[in-house]
Amino acid sequence: MATLKQIRQRIRAAKNIQQITKAMKLVAAARLKKATDRVLEARPYADKLKDIMTSMSASGTLPPHSLLTNREVQNILVIVMTSDRGLAGGFNTSILRKGTEFAKQNEGKGVKILGYGKKANIFFAKRGYDMVETFSAPSAGARLEDAIAITKKARTMFESGEVDAVWVIYSKFISAVKQIPMTVQLLPIEAPAAEDAAGGEVAFEPSADVVLDILLPRYFQTLVWQSMLESTASEFGARMSAMTAATDSAGKLIHTLTLKANRERQATITKEILEVVGGAEALNG
Repeated sequence: MATLKQIRQRIRAAKNIQQITKAMKLVAAARLKKATDRVLEARPYADKLKDIMTSMSASGTLPPHSLLTNREVQNILVIVMTSDRGLAGGFNTSILRKGTEFAKQNEGKGVKILGYGKKANIFFAKRGYDMVETFSAPSAGARLEDAIAITKKARTMFESGEVDAVWVIYSKFISAVKQIPMTVQLLPIEAPAAEDAAGGEVAFEPSADVVLDILLPRYFQTLVWQSMLESTASEFGARMSAMTAATDSAGKLIHTLTLKANRERQATITKEILEVVGGAEALNG
């Protein structure tokens, strides 16, 4: 049975942990606000690009482009987006599970991994997957320069024929308590169905080829950047929720241990009183 001194040591340890988790919760909450704003600001831009693609596909068959090239899929590049640090609930676990499932489903093909975040890099490297490149996920949030570098690497591998398809696995941000792991194909880009677009003549200036040459790389980069922003917001949301739960659990543990310490202290005082009374009676007898 734990002594009063041991219980008090556990209370001090629990209070120290509670202070740390509370501080991490506040930091995650502050970063979540900024990350959420970035996600909400980026979504309309991505939607608008998709609308333009839809309008172009409604005008008829799109001109040939390297990012639209469909070929037999023998090699796949998978961009897996995790975080550098843990203590984010099930955020990393759900993404890594999705990545493992995707690799198993495409077991007969050459699956190459581009890891964003140390958790993905360590996980897949330990299991012998072909890691083409690794990127760190900054604790302050996704950086556009990383999105540009990832886009360039993936595009080069696709256009050279090194891979025949590019997919991304990330966590879509819904709220601080809800994030959904997503597996989305990025390349080849599939033009939205023409029937989704409003009817009417579409004119291209200077030409459809030139417009497509500018639009498709930008569209691809936007998809990667949007995935990174969603992943960042999901990480902060998951971490805030995890640290909130940890802080509450520490508070409950402190309360339980405090009651236990009080009972032990009362039992010790009662025992000492009984010993004093017993000694006094022995002297009087």
